[in-house]
Amino acid sequence: MNTPDRAHARLPAPTAAAIAVVLALPFAARAQDATLPSVLIQGTRSVMERNQSPMTNESVTAARIADTVNAMTAEDALKYLPDILIRRRFIGDTQAPMATRTTGINASARSLIYADGILLSTLVNNNNQNGSPQWFMVAPDEIARVDVLYGPFAAAYPGNSYGAVTEITTRMPKQFEGSVKLSGASQRFSQVGTSDRYPSAQASLNLGNRTGDVSWWFGVNHLSSFSQPVTYLTINQSAAAAPASAPVAGGAFADRNRNGAPILVLGAGNLTHTVQDSAKLKLAYDISPALTAAYTLGYWQNKAEAASQSYLTTGSGAPYYGGTGSVNIGGNAYSAATIGGLFSSNTIEQERWMQALSLRSKNAGAWNWEAVATRFDYGKDITRTSTGAYPGARTGGPGRVTDAGDTRWTTLDVKGLWDQPDSGTHSVSFGAHHDAYQLASPTYNVSDWLAGGIPAGNGALFSDSRGKTRTQALWGQDVWRLAPDLSLTLGGRYEWWRAYAGFNYATAANGAAFPINQPEVSYDGFSPKLTLIWQAAPQWSVGTSLGKALRFPTVGELYQNVQTGQTFTQANPFLKPEKVLAGEVALEHKTANGKLRVSVFEEHVSDSLISQTATLPGVALPVSFVQNVDKTRQRGIELAAERKDVLVKGLELSGSATYVDARITANGSYVPTAAGASSVGKRTPYVPEWRATAVATYKPDERWAYTLAARYSSRLYATVDNTDVNPATYQGFEGYVVMDTRVRYRFDRHWSGAAGIDNLNDRNYFLFHPFPQRTLYAELKYDF
Repeated sequence: MNTPDRAHARLPAPTAAAIAVVLALPFAARAQDATLPSVLIQGTRSVMERNQSPMTNESVTAARIADTVNAMTAEDALKYLPDILIRRRFIGDTQAPMATRTTGINASARSLIYADGILLSTLVNNNNQNGSPQWFMVAPDEIARVDVLYGPFAAAYPGNSYGAVTEITTRMPKQFEGSVKLSGASQRFSQVGTSDRYPSAQASLNLGNRTGDVSWWFGVNHLSSFSQPVTYLTINQSAAAAPASAPVAGGAFADRNRNGAPILVLGAGNLTHTVQDSAKLKLAYDISPALTAAYTLGYWQNKAEAASQSYLTTGSGAPYYGGTGSVNIGGNAYSAATIGGLFSSNTIEQERWMQALSLRSKNAGAWNWEAVATRFDYGKDITRTSTGAYPGARTGGPGRVTDAGDTRWTTLDVKGLWDQPDSGTHSVSFGAHHDAYQLASPTYNVSDWLAGGIPAGNGALFSDSRGKTRTQALWGQDVWRLAPDLSLTLGGRYEWWRAYAGFNYATAANGAAFPINQPEVSYDGFSPKLTLIWQAAPQWSVGTSLGKALRFPTVGELYQNVQTGQTFTQANPFLKPEKVLAGEVALEHKTANGKLRVSVFEEHVSDSLISQTATLPGVALPVSFVQNVDKTRQRGIELAAERKDVLVKGLELSGSATYVDARITANGSYVPTAAGASSVGKRTPYVPEWRATAVATYKPDERWAYTLAARYSSRLYATVDNTDVNPATYQGFEGYVVMDTRVRYRFDRHWSGAAGIDNLNDRNYFLFHPFPQRTLYAELKYDF
């Protein structure tokens, strides 16, 4: 086996130190008072309560995250919430979209993620690459709570909410506070021809205070992480006999691709080392007892390097990376040049700037209002990729450089609320919204991919994709208390959307250039909402919701052409918006010790925007493209429950199970990919039939918390005709059961430590990419 040029096996010193300290926890408890000093815990109201959002919701608090989740990044906090999957391939993954009960992991624009009203969703695209949320702008330790709201039933949110809305609320201090935390992880990975250990280390510092009318919070975070292989390098098996003169290469692994065709796995790709730093400052000033101004400034940078690993060896045992002519693998002939084109290295340099300014009233009377403006800038986003022969390409040579640094978006929201909860029968909220998105991603051919300049001073333009979108909206909602135990929420949202300034540039194999100015498109429409809630008894409620939504195409779906590894993505400027009609009936039982919810839901989507990847005649690379599928229908049932003090004091159980029957019901644009293939009646891509979670936490006292958790998903399909019949391979989507465990110990009111394991059962599975295997975690934290 040949390893890429990277560090292996040895843990970074901070990781090893953290693990050593935490493993010593059971022996570190000295003879002390059995109870900890009392600590004041102030609860934070959920977003649903604050905004009177008529949506099914689930929440997790900072305390529960600390007890139950091996969290090194913000998205980990959602790990056990019902019907939520974050496709995080490794610690520090910047391409980690959120999937929900009716939307898949390649549809990032079908859900929304906010942090204190700041949009973290990257609505410049709808994929699991440059459309992935900006989770890294939130540190796990600043989270006060996470609320997930399901379905497009609140007029305050755009149609992208039809999957779910995640609202992250972060802390602002009431007095001086701070913390220092050291975290580490180590994954043992063994699959195909790769077997190694991949470590991660993280350090964070947070400080905050409130003095008079001013409060502030400041945090910094550093992360260094190594990934397992993110891709595999494959080639179709050949039936042609190798000529006697062809050199022989061994070490290939025979497999079948997701469609069942025979392939060879020749190596691993994108073994990544990422180093990330972030800093955030939050300021708040009480202008008066009834008015607060707040400002947030966030910065993040990432430097990542990725390399390939060859499984092939020559007769002398040297690694083989391709060449010219034919090569003999297993007695059959293969193109050495084609094999050589599979191997590459790349580097990424990224910077992000996030700003938000808000004004919020805090009147004791009926009227309140708020205004929030945000801006997100890609200060730098440069990807360098080698195209020359390996392994020499690791140190330079020809390549391509993509610069997405001119990508940005801004949002503006103004909202008013009139409410008289004691005497009134109506609670009215209304608002206006504006957003603007800009995408730019020129790619240049350069003579030296490691040193080539930006812009084209050291190379010629190879391709370019640019475009802008703008959305404006007015919305209103009235919560009408028909009776003490009956409320009706009526709402509506009208939106005006426009896509413009679309431009594509492509270079053909013969060097010919094809610049195209794409047409401008616009749509507008109204989305009504209705929710009826009956409080049938003090502990029982029944809610019925209906809602329509419009999900407009993103800039990337309309205008971005890009090659990612061995796949070419083709834009489509003529896409129509998705039109969603959704309904839900939820029965909920709540007590002081727990709750039980059963939801029945159904969703119909017209002109569903679904990404497909196929091999087209005359095109060398697989092509990924987005098409409007005429109609899809998703219906299902969801059970979620939690209970404290089960059988014994301190034992808390929670879990969820969801069944979804997701089908394509009409698809007039389908082009068969195989004889007899059809898409109508097939499962909607990327939506599994079953998904479940289970968490058991035992807290025998104030110091210890023991957690055992499980995550389950059935297999899913990635194609509209469900021809990907083999999920247990690279680019397939397998079902899985993954067990996690965590033990947390509080030494005193300042010191705490934890150790845990994700994928305790060492499940080996694919969600297109090979996913992490058994991973050890440890952390040590000091709270001031």
